[in-house]
Amino acid sequence: MELNVSGKKSKVEVSEAVFGRDYSEALIHQVVTSFMATGRAGTKAQKNRSAVSGSGAKPWKQKGTGRARAGTSRSPIWVGGGKTFAAQPRDFTKKVNTKMYRAAMKSIFSELVRNERLVVVDELNTANGKTKEGVDLLKKHGVEKACLVTNEPSENLLRSTNNIPHIYVTNVLGLTPVDLVYSDKVVLTVDAVKQVEEWLS
Repeated sequence: MELNVSGKKSKVEVSEAVFGRDYSEALIHQVVTSFMATGRAGTKAQKNRSAVSGSGAKPWKQKGTGRARAGTSRSPIWVGGGKTFAAQPRDFTKKVNTKMYRAAMKSIFSELVRNERLVVVDELNTANGKTKEGVDLLKKHGVEKACLVTNEPSENLLRSTNNIPHIYVTNVLGLTPVDLVYSDKVVLTVDAVKQVEEWLS
C-alpha cells in the first residue's frame, strides 16, 4: 500500500502486513493496559501488628483491673499499633509476549491509517530551536495534539516543541502503544516509517 507524504505529491510504499492489518480492539486493550500496569510502582506499604515496634508482653493481667482485656500493645485498636489489613508492596506487571505486542502495534498503525490520523512527512526539524518555529511546523502539517516520531530527534526539534502542550517527540525505539492510542495525530518521517516496517515485519 502507499501513504501520502504531507505537503508533497509523492507517496511512500509501505507493507500491507504492517499498515493494513485488521483492527483488534481486544488485543490492543490487553497490550495498552499491560504497558500502563507495568509502569505502576506498587511500592505502597504499611505496617501490620507484627511489623510495628513494641513489646509482645501482655500489658496487664486478664481480670481484675476494670479495664478492657488486652493481649498486646501492638493491636490495631491501640494508638501506635499495627494497621488492620496493611497494604504491602505489589507487582502489577501483566505479561505480554513479543508476538502479541508487535501484532497490537501493527493493528494500531493500521487503524491510524484508516482514520487518517497518521501523517507522513519528509523531515521534522527546526532551524534555531525556537518555540515559534515549532508552532509553525505543527500548523504546516495541521496537527495540535500529536506524537512526533523521527529516527533521532534533533536538539532543535526538542527545544522548539518542549513548551508546546500535548506534543510528544520520540524516536521509533521509544514509541509505545500508549503514545499511539492517546495522540490525535501521529507524525512520522519517511525514514521513521521505514524503520517501523523493519521493526514490525
